[in-house]
Amino acid sequence: MICLKSIRGGVSMYRFKTSGVCSKEITFDIEGDIIKNVNFLGGCPGNLLGIKSLVEGKKIDDVIKKLKGISCGGKSTSCPDQLSKALELYKEKIKHSA
Repeated sequence: MICLKSIRGGVSMYRFKTSGVCSKEITFDIEGDIIKNVNFLGGCPGNLLGIKSLVEGKKIDDVIKKLKGISCGGKSTSCPDQLSKALELYKEKIKHSA
């Protein structure tokens, strides 16, 4: 489930509860179709800082395309995959609220 945390200056901040991964939650801001301020709660700090660095400033669809379906170890999902799911839910939420 994704929920809107706040809106400030045209930037919407979202929270996503992850499933099946070490990270428990992802928060991110969206400005237009650009991802900003990605943060993971829990998980592997170095890897998640790398993901954050790679996706911030990128377009939503580009990030979904790159991260969707990535697995971790024997799991069917991963923190990057969970971020892609969060972004897909964001897009659905926006589409239905329009």
